[in-house]
Amino acid sequence: MNLLSKALAAVLFATAAAPAIAQDTAAVSQAAPAATSECGDDFATWKQNLANEARAAGVGEKGLSALANAVIDPKVLERDRAQGVFAQTFTQFSERMISDYRLKHGAANLQKYGQYFAKAEQDYGVPGPVIAAFWALETDFGAVQGNFNALNALVTLAHDCRRPTLFRPQVVPLLTLIDRNVLPADVKGAWAGEIGQTQILPSDYLARGVDGDGDGTVDLRNTPADVILTTGKKIQSRGWKRGEPWIEEVRVPAEMAWEETGRTNKQPLARWAAMGVTMRDGTPLKDTGLKAGIVLPMGRKGPAFLTYDNYDVYLEWNQSATYTLTAANLAARLAGQPAFDRGNPDAGLTGDAMKQLQQKLSDKGYDVGGIDGILGTNTREAIRQEQMRLKLPVDGWPTDELLANL
Repeated sequence: MNLLSKALAAVLFATAAAPAIAQDTAAVSQAAPAATSECGDDFATWKQNLANEARAAGVGEKGLSALANAVIDPKVLERDRAQGVFAQTFTQFSERMISDYRLKHGAANLQKYGQYFAKAEQDYGVPGPVIAAFWALETDFGAVQGNFNALNALVTLAHDCRRPTLFRPQVVPLLTLIDRNVLPADVKGAWAGEIGQTQILPSDYLARGVDGDGDGTVDLRNTPADVILTTGKKIQSRGWKRGEPWIEEVRVPAEMAWEETGRTNKQPLARWAAMGVTMRDGTPLKDTGLKAGIVLPMGRKGPAFLTYDNYDVYLEWNQSATYTLTAANLAARLAGQPAFDRGNPDAGLTGDAMKQLQQKLSDKGYDVGGIDGILGTNTREAIRQEQMRLKLPVDGWPTDELLANL
């Protein structure tokens, strides 16, 4: 389910216990020249140019042979165009994804692999529940790792012109892993090329893989210790701050300066307290010296959350606001927090009505990221701007009232 982070840099492994991978990893990225062929070119020509790039980056014959056999997979393109799951509301999506199965097995795995979770927190500052939540959401703790040929998937998406800059940088790292016998040429993974029990991108596998059990290999498909430590290292690399929270559920008053809410509008907790925001149980907010935004995924009458700097790291894992908020809440549940309060939100727009709203916003000059019926970041921000103009509560929630006023 990982939709890919945009900024991925190769660095040397911190652990020396993975000789199969840690062979001047940085050189792979430094030696690779800029892409010389555009997306959508003749596939054979495009692939030959990619082979030249891989060879210059140090990929040997085994990796180049795998690339020579790679083909376009039409099913990958179908999946890329059909991510309708994110058209669900936050409560619909999260209540389905935060299942009893994941809560039960998450708690059991936190205990079973406690020594590795403890080491991940010691080495990288990332709490066990945060890692376990991604492990649960991505593959149900390794049970469902995907059945797509990962190389074909990445080649397909890199050649396709919708998001080539997102996928092209992943091909050479995967060829390098294949060339070094870390992964087989036909390794299976998700439709977008992620591999292993937490769906790690090839560049992260190559640069941040950790030999958690000390057996001399980094196996992110079969070895929980490697999965846990590597995932912790990946999360740390995206900016995780040791010892700080990621999310807290709060209660908001009936009226407040809604225009000041939003993930990016971080305020001192004392400021939110002065506006009448309390903890979920009504107790006062404690000023810890940290700043947080207030996220209202279902509008001002639905659930409300303080989101700290560590929450922003979730968006580095997956840029869907619905997924990230769900992952953060699952981690909170595994850390002992109760299920969030659904509140009583106004009915939101879905389906054709949502597309109609997006079209009206687009006609007004807003970039809503496509007329797709999905309440993404761009659409939500456009809604906030129009709510402000129309003097409606600025909570980013699409309603019939808003649509009627546009």
